Amino acid sequence: MSEFNAVFSLRLMEADELSSFYENTNLIGCSAALGRKYQIAASSQATIGSVYPELLGSHHKLVVESVLVTGFPRSIVIPPARKLFICRIKSGLLAIFETGEVAVSPFSLALEGDERVLLRHQALHDVLTGLPNRRQFSDDLDARFPVEGVERIALMQIDLDDFKPVNDTLGHAAGDLVLQGTAERLQAVLGEGDIAYRLAGDEFAVIQRSSSSMEAERLAESIVNAFKEPFTVEGIDVFVGASVGIAIEDGNDGEQLMKAADIALYAAKNDGRGRARSFNRSMLIMLEQREMLRRSLRVALQERQFFLEYQPLIETDAIVGFEALLRWQHPYAGIVPPAVFIPLAEADGLMGEIGEWVLEQACRQAVNWPEHFTVAVNLSPAEFLRKGLTDRVANTLDSAGLSPERLELEITESVLLERTANNLDTLHTLEVMGIRISLDDFGTQYSSLAYLKNFPFDTIKIDRYFIKDVETDEKSQAIVRAIVALAHGLGMRVTAEGVETAAQAAWLRKLRCDRLQGNMLGAAMRPDSIENFLRQSSMASQWSTLEEF
Repeated sequence: MSEFNAVFSLRLMEADELSSFYENTNLIGCSAALGRKYQIAASSQATIGSVYPELLGSHHKLVVESVLVTGFPRSIVIPPARKLFICRIKSGLLAIFETGEVAVSPFSLALEGDERVLLRHQALHDVLTGLPNRRQFSDDLDARFPVEGVERIALMQIDLDDFKPVNDTLGHAAGDLVLQGTAERLQAVLGEGDIAYRLAGDEFAVIQRSSSSMEAERLAESIVNAFKEPFTVEGIDVFVGASVGIAIEDGNDGEQLMKAADIALYAAKNDGRGRARSFNRSMLIMLEQREMLRRSLRVALQERQFFLEYQPLIETDAIVGFEALLRWQHPYAGIVPPAVFIPLAEADGLMGEIGEWVLEQACRQAVNWPEHFTVAVNLSPAEFLRKGLTDRVANTLDSAGLSPERLELEITESVLLERTANNLDTLHTLEVMGIRISLDDFGTQYSSLAYLKNFPFDTIKIDRYFIKDVETDEKSQAIVRAIVALAHGLGMRVTAEGVETAAQAAWLRKLRCDRLQGNMLGAAMRPDSIENFLRQSSMASQWSTLEEF
């Protein structure tokens, strides 16, 4: 402890207050006044118990351990009139200052009075977790630059996965317990010299003195793995994962390093969450492209860059309708996949306006089809949760002149996660209007049977993930059989998406799957191609109404 000796030795000899300093629980320095009072000096044998045997009691011992772990200072009263102020100071040492029997003057480097030290600690530490806060993080990060010698700085930005549902379903008290547990798990995996911080909400950070990218990646993986086990909150197992973005020397100052770590964190969450990613230049390029698309979205509707394609829905070898699929023809990027731009539109609050346009276009085009054809339109969660959905749908149907029975709205299970009572009321209102409701992508998200019990969907759509290997994979076969039997038992129809081969179609027909959809049966097409497709399709030849189409 040469650093301690160089800084504190002279002052300890001259100080009048009763102060002592410990590494773990071993006494390494004390003021002359304390040495005289207790007739003790720092030595390899002296401990906290040598000076204050009262602290060996179970209650006081827990207080000392708490200060060591969290860094949050505590005061202890030892009868009859002694008061101990216990805190953690620079270099990780434990300091004890005694007041009550003697008048003391502030110790210039360690204590500025009980209240001032406490206020300073609270200003630089998170009250809930005891970790250093964003202010301390900024100071510590800036102090690392410029980097000197061979030292390398690794910064890790950490975001909790699925934390919001904990607050929403179990309450903020449960969320606080998870955040406290997060701090404990982070500290448990840190190495010497590593520091964890709570920045805000469920955002944390770690500064690591790393000599190699391998060491940083190893720590990041340890952090991810530390969240594989559930948190137990009031007897309930709560699964909250962690995504980590790593930046190592990716900038000349703290701000640049933080930006790189943020970009890496975004990549980790975009890749599926519950994983760590190290920053590289390609991530920055992808982010710039994403921001370019986001800006372009705001003018896409005005410049008519969106269009719809329609994919046939087949029932007992006959076409019964089409699903409307949204497409974006970007003037420079070409066709942008919906999986790319729809999340951007939802995040920017644009999906409501886009969704209205899709519904209006689909209904107006479906009016020109044979009267028994239905049109299926997807509703995003953001669009479904907007107020006035049922009124908008009713007005659109009236304006287009389309019968409500010919419209099928497809929603995903994520729609039902929030404001469940209101969502079910909306679904029931749409049902009363005569509109069909389909539960899309069943089996890939939450798949709660309560949804099927609480609302009688017209159709359940089996995701293509289970259809792609249904010919050969026994597990997929078992899942598809169970979904079909469940739906039929509840009086619902079943549509299988992603049918690409005749063998898949044959297997599903044998299982009595009601509807099939996929490129083998008919690829998505522009509206002006539908008439020609129907005339050439043998599946449509049975209807004389096609002559009027």
